[in-house]
Amino acid sequence: MLIAMTLRCLIVDDSQAVVRSAREHLERQGITVIGSAATGLEAMSLARDLEPDVVLVDIDLGGESGFDLVRRLVQTLDTAGSRTILISTHDEADFADLIAASPAIGFVSKSDLSATVIRGLLDRHEAEVTERRERR
Repeated sequence: MLIAMTLRCLIVDDSQAVVRSAREHLERQGITVIGSAATGLEAMSLARDLEPDVVLVDIDLGGESGFDLVRRLVQTLDTAGSRTILISTHDEADFADLIAASPAIGFVSKSDLSATVIRGLLDRHEAEVTERRERR
């Protein structure tokens, strides 16, 4: 389980105010924010270089799609050590079909963003992966 370990997080959001707020909030709760990116290109480079445990990706990155970025991250990088979670100020229901079709392990509203929620999604994902392996 991931609950006991320190998580290394990369935040991808084009709003520096959101990044600053999320960084402060998550670090107070024990998650280490190792970097932030405002664009998909920056995110790909930082994810490759820093190898975070979790990448929080805003659905709307200005002119870029967070959904597309998540797909590129999963296709390009070794995702065994890096999991992606979509974040947004929009309601989850607004993007339910796209979220379900995405390789991201989940969605968190920016207003609900917390270490507990992130760890819960990671633990659920890890349990699902373990269950699939055991079925083989």
